[in-house]
Amino acid sequence: MTVVTCDPAGVVDPELHASGEVHEVWRRMRRHAPVHWHEPGHLPGFWSLTRYAHIRDVYQNPAVFSSARGVLLRPTELGEDPGSGLTMALTDPPRHRALRGQLADRFSERCARSLADELRAEIRAVVTRAVESRTCDVVHDIGARLSGLNIGRLLGVPPQDRERLLTWTTEAFASGRPLTSHLPLMRYFIDLMYARMEEPADDAMSRFVTEEVQGELSTETEILLGVENLVGASENAGLSMAAGILALAAHPRQWERLVRERDDELVRTAAEEVLRWTSSATHSMRTATVDTVLGGRRIAAGDRVVLWIPSANRDESVFPDPDRFDLGRQPNRHLALGAGEHVCIGSTMARHQTRMLLETLVERVAVVELVGDAEPLRSITVNGPAHATVRLIAR
Repeated sequence: MTVVTCDPAGVVDPELHASGEVHEVWRRMRRHAPVHWHEPGHLPGFWSLTRYAHIRDVYQNPAVFSSARGVLLRPTELGEDPGSGLTMALTDPPRHRALRGQLADRFSERCARSLADELRAEIRAVVTRAVESRTCDVVHDIGARLSGLNIGRLLGVPPQDRERLLTWTTEAFASGRPLTSHLPLMRYFIDLMYARMEEPADDAMSRFVTEEVQGELSTETEILLGVENLVGASENAGLSMAAGILALAAHPRQWERLVRERDDELVRTAAEEVLRWTSSATHSMRTATVDTVLGGRRIAAGDRVVLWIPSANRDESVFPDPDRFDLGRQPNRHLALGAGEHVCIGSTMARHQTRMLLETLVERVAVVELVGDAEPLRSITVNGPAHATVRLIAR
């Protein structure tokens, strides 16, 4: 059994995250140590931020809190992220805006609406298959499948290759290593990159290879790191959908409310609550560019600052009764998809996909139930189930 500790050091213990008991640590930190310094060791020294207001303010101030030196905690011996300054996630304005503009139309509201029929048909097929199978692993058979097929579509992977892509990304995520270390996956994207150089299409890979950024075409390294960034981010969308289904199973009254009311507005607020509740991205990191003060603590230029996103989304000063899963919660200004310059480029698509999944579950499923215990991820980077068997009983 995991022993609950209120020691702030617990926020970097993967086992505490897996048990869910890290929420108690964060709750105590929000009250007593909202800006807390962690001495260097296995990880470099860093400041932990646990309050919503502080985290939102850091997100919205890239001039003082930079993404260019990395956005995730890495063991000290690994040094800084090799993608620093090269990808959308690891750059600051104005280059960040330029990189974002390169892909913006492929992740826009207009694009999401244009894909609505295709997305809905795909979701219905996946849910129908899960129902007919009697039980399924909600993480891989629903969450990862939907997010993987969608990012494959957006990158321009032909339909006949998307199953291979899904297999490779699943293997890469399971290994806990960077996607770029998975050779078959990267060989595939290298071939796709060269194919789009020869014959561009209407997809994100074509934007990477044809659209200039600040007057220059992206290098091959920048393109492949950018692809890795997008595929990795899609994992969060899959985890959120899977964990959302588990939340519905764990809160049958909320599921019954969704089925009973069948209301578009409730589906909209339900999708936002799923995103808040699951908070699949556990942390994001910034580096101070100048000496500054935050929450009464002096932060020196060069200090790392870690934003614990699930803590912000359970902050009692912002979310009344934050540990209650409430599909009708309003307002719900969660930070699950980031904020400011670095709001997730896939946020619009994630919202559409989550709403469509909820609509399809209501339409086709009578009962959602967990079979056995879910196996949680042991990670301080992403939050959610590693495996979970569910039974979806047809309506």
